[in-house]
Amino acid sequence: MKTVGIVGANGYTGSELVRLLAFHPHVSLRFLYSRSNSGTKISVLYPDLTTVCELVLTDQPEDVDILFLCLPHKESQNWLAQNLINEETLIIDLGNDFRLDGNFGNRNFIYGLPEINKKQLSGSKSIANPGCFATAIQLALLPLAEKGLLNDVYTTGITGSTGAGQSLQPTTHFTWRNDNISAYKTLTHQHVDEIIQQLVSFNTNEINLNFVPWRGDFTRGIFTSSTVKTEAELSDIYQLFEDFYADEPFVTVSKKAIDLKQVVNTNRCVIQIEKRGSFAVIHSAIDNLLKGASGQAVQNMNIAMGWEESLGLNLKPIAF
Repeated sequence: MKTVGIVGANGYTGSELVRLLAFHPHVSLRFLYSRSNSGTKISVLYPDLTTVCELVLTDQPEDVDILFLCLPHKESQNWLAQNLINEETLIIDLGNDFRLDGNFGNRNFIYGLPEINKKQLSGSKSIANPGCFATAIQLALLPLAEKGLLNDVYTTGITGSTGAGQSLQPTTHFTWRNDNISAYKTLTHQHVDEIIQQLVSFNTNEINLNFVPWRGDFTRGIFTSSTVKTEAELSDIYQLFEDFYADEPFVTVSKKAIDLKQVVNTNRCVIQIEKRGSFAVIHSAIDNLLKGASGQAVQNMNIAMGWEESLGLNLKPIAF
C-alpha cells in the first residue's frame, strides 16, 4: 500500500480525490491538508463521506509516497517552496502552475494528458494535471492535429458551477446560476495557451483557437463543440478518431448524439462528429471534476506507479 496526502482536501477536487482514493486497492490516505478547516473532520464538510473517510483535516503535512496538490491556481509553487517534499514522492498538481513551464527546482513536471503522454508519465515523479476545458477540447482535436489538419478552430464550451471552485462568487449563487447561462472570458480563457502548446507539438500548421466558454445552470460537466474547416469525408474523420483512441480506455467515439449524463460521475470522454459541406464539428463531453480534474489525476497516478490505468475509476454515470 502506498501512502497518500491531499493538499487542499476541503475543495471540490480534493474531496473528489478522497471519494476515489478511499476505495482504491493500492493506496491508503495518510493526511488531508487544509489551513482554513484544520481540526475538522472531512465528513463534517462533506456528509456523504461519513464512514467512507473520517480523517481530520490538518495543517501539518506528513511524508507520503504520493502527494496531490488541489490548491487554487498559482498557489502550488508557493506551497512547495514552503514545505520540504521528499524527491521520491510522486507529486500530482491539479492547478495550472506547471502546465506551461514544468521546471521547478529539481523537478520537471510532465503534462498529464494520458492519451498523448503515457510513456513520459510512466515512472514520473512530477505531473501537471491538465485543465478541465483543456482536456475536453484537446481530446476533440488531437486526432486532427496529428495529421496536420488544424488551422482555424472555433470552439464553444459550457461548464457546470463546480468549475468555478468552492469560493463563493456572485455568478455561483443559486439564484443567479439557476435558469441562466452566460459567456465569460471570451477569447481569453487561461486554458487556450495550454491547449495550443500541446496541439502545436502534433500539428504542422499554425493553429488559431478561438474559444468562447459559457457558464451553465447545472452543477458538473463540460460540453464543447469545435468547428474546423476540412474537405475530409465524415467517414474518414471517424476512422481517424477511432484509430487514434483505439487503445484508450476512457475515450469513446460515438456516431450517435452525445450528452452530459453519459459522462457525469465518470472519468470518460465521449466524442461525436458532424459534418456539413466544408465544415466539421467535433463535440466532446467530460465530467469537469473527474476526467477534467480528480479522475484524471488518479489515472495519472496509476500510470506513473505502473498500475492498471483504470484502477479505481470504474464509475457509474448518471443515467436519469
